[in-house]
Amino acid sequence: MFLTASNLHRSFRLGPRNIEVLRGISLEVESGECVFLCGASGAGKTTLLYTLAGLERPESGTVFLDGRQLYAGSERSQARIRNERVGFVFQGYFLLPELTALENAMLPALIGKHPDAAAGKAALERVGLGDRLHHLPAELSGGEQQRVAIARALVNKPGIIFADEPTGNLDSKTGEAIIDLLFGIARQEQTALVVVTHDPALSMRGDRRLVIQDGLLADGPG
Repeated sequence: MFLTASNLHRSFRLGPRNIEVLRGISLEVESGECVFLCGASGAGKTTLLYTLAGLERPESGTVFLDGRQLYAGSERSQARIRNERVGFVFQGYFLLPELTALENAMLPALIGKHPDAAAGKAALERVGLGDRLHHLPAELSGGEQQRVAIARALVNKPGIIFADEPTGNLDSKTGEAIIDLLFGIARQEQTALVVVTHDPALSMRGDRRLVIQDGLLADGPG
């Protein structure tokens, strides 16, 4: 298994109340597998995704990514694993407005201190934006901005891509094209893909559909 999570717990304080969001979640994801996480609003889908991706430490439980424990070791070693092995696609794109598409795509490589313009260009060409290298985000459509965000997630050739509602800000046609693109990359590169979505029809397209309810996971229909 490329990703193995065991007995994850996470809670939040809301005034005097303690809200348990993750109540002992365990799951596994294979290389090249496309898994969708579904559930009602506020069910904890994004919290789980961030925990699996190394962005939000669980109160207890473990996450192993490609055989390495994600939350063990120093903050620097954890950051290195995230940078080298994880790609993340946000709903809101989170592109830096003053940087070109190429510069945005290169950011993970810059953070890893091995800037590679050729890799950034190749990633943008991979998502169909080879002719938009020097455009600023404001000069791109929403779908194009999300493609830049996907290129940024791809530039370090991660073993797994996490996507949090990647079609949420897009019209249905553009959103479908983005999902097709992510599927194509996962299949061709044997990259694992974990996607949070509220769209039931979209969630049925993956290899597996997991539903989070009452802080636990269940296999969805289909």
